[in-house]
Amino acid sequence: MSTHDHLPLGRRRFLTRAAALTSVLAGVTGEARAEDPPPETRKIRILHVPAICHAPQYIAEELLRLEGFTDIEYVQHGARYIPAALAGAKADLSMWNAAELIPHIEANAALSVLAGIHGGCFEVFAREDIRSIRDLRGKTVAVTYLGGGDHLLLASMLAYVGIDPGEVRWLPGTTTLLDAMEIFVSGRADVYVGFAQQPVELRARRIGHVILDTTTDKPWSQYFCCVLVANRDFVRRHPVATKRALRAILKAADLCDTAPDAAARFLSAKLYEPRLRIGMEVLEKLEYSRWRDANPEDTIRFHALRLREVGMIRSQPDRLIAQGVDTRFLLELRRELKS
Repeated sequence: MSTHDHLPLGRRRFLTRAAALTSVLAGVTGEARAEDPPPETRKIRILHVPAICHAPQYIAEELLRLEGFTDIEYVQHGARYIPAALAGAKADLSMWNAAELIPHIEANAALSVLAGIHGGCFEVFAREDIRSIRDLRGKTVAVTYLGGGDHLLLASMLAYVGIDPGEVRWLPGTTTLLDAMEIFVSGRADVYVGFAQQPVELRARRIGHVILDTTTDKPWSQYFCCVLVANRDFVRRHPVATKRALRAILKAADLCDTAPDAAARFLSAKLYEPRLRIGMEVLEKLEYSRWRDANPEDTIRFHALRLREVGMIRSQPDRLIAQGVDTRFLLELRRELKS
């Protein structure tokens, strides 16, 4: 009889799922490159955000250890005001949506976009009588908070079809990630922009219907949704640690792409998303291999142009890219991890 058989069911399930991921990790880890010097710091702090689309930064935990980090902290923060938390050095890096970073970069916040990770994940849900973005003039839209990624993304979409964002009523949530979704569910809003687990949850509850999916609908599907962004001062002080951390997260993104089932089981066992079916659906849908060939600068340029059209920023895209995007580590790692 296995020693696992003497353990409680929950513990046995955890070990089984963790072992499934470990067997897959064995094929993607390897040792860190011999020519890389050790990291300048052994500590890395990553924001813990309750969004399963951020799976690579959680799966990367063991890979970060192989890269020489011995103190790995997932900083509990929630899903509000992530750019400000990173710029304020409450953590060193995190995945987050690209659109929301742009006004902060314009304001010279201490942020550096290191790489794109995946496309898609935002879906626009609406009442049954609303058929497209063009139908949103005069409607009420539930958003997580004003200035959040959902707000800025939908404002860009409205401008793209010739609607002033001021022609809709924006209804922000209060404190949590789910507030805005529940505003839509309750009928107080006509439209809601969901991401990560939320679209799966709304479909399961048969609430609303999708009028735009950034995974499949152009031009939005052609650009990154989530990018990896770091505190700029951390990057400046710790370039080797930055490269090593990015390598771990990119390897984890590859795992999400090639073994979404094992990745979802690990995330379920670790309680990042305990609902295994929802985690699997999200990971199977998102394109985690996009980091290998798409340019994160193109994503910043695209969203900056849209936000400039609606007067939410004033800067030209090239200035923002020079100020807030640093792809030197990504380019090195693409060459290194090309197989």
